[in-house]
Amino acid sequence: MKTIKVFTAFSGYDSQMMALNRVADRHKGEIDFELVGWSEIDKYAIKAHDLIFPQYKDRNYGDIRLIDWDKVPDFDLFTYSSPCQDWSNAGLQRGGQEGSGTRSSLLWECRKAIIAKKPKYLLLENVKALVSKKFMPYFNKWCYELEEYGYYNYWRVMNAKDYGVPQNRERVFLLSIRKDIDNSDFIFPKEFELTTCLKDVLEEAVDEKYYLSEKSIEGFLAHNENHEKKGTGFV
Repeated sequence: MKTIKVFTAFSGYDSQMMALNRVADRHKGEIDFELVGWSEIDKYAIKAHDLIFPQYKDRNYGDIRLIDWDKVPDFDLFTYSSPCQDWSNAGLQRGGQEGSGTRSSLLWECRKAIIAKKPKYLLLENVKALVSKKFMPYFNKWCYELEEYGYYNYWRVMNAKDYGVPQNRERVFLLSIRKDIDNSDFIFPKEFELTTCLKDVLEEAVDEKYYLSEKSIEGFLAHNENHEKKGTGFV
């Protein structure tokens, strides 16, 4: 059985490993995945990660800016869904220029891992705005760097509703494959008809503590109105 070693950056509760475990379940005895390391600093995300993946509790390398990659075990796949707040239409769109200090500029810290470890595969997932007219120069610059490091790049904007999830959620996916690895049979997954509605997954009885208060709703509406005045609103 083939075991692919993985490092997830900006891990959160690690939906990446959740997805990979589903792949392993579908191909039992053929392929498996091992998380050799992950990087997260948010205390609540870390707590969630430790509950979901207790076997990897001692493999959090913390702040990606401070990692000594020479001390990290080699890995085949590097996922790096870097912070989206400064690309997103729902945020202030401060951008992610290298050295700017924005959360989204942490993307550039990932080059250290890529140069040091040269993993076979790289996977970035982020908001659609990253490939908008405003931010496309940053995306192109990043892709060019990856080409210089020896990778072929494939990217596409994909919507969750086209892959079985009852949510209109567009995200850009960038898969980079090291040039010495055969990539002749790679294709993005094909879209398929959505058969699940939101009502199919919602719980019928939900405790009132999970509902937003009137004050919170007013705050969200005011926030959106402010963005609309600036031309960056949700609607």
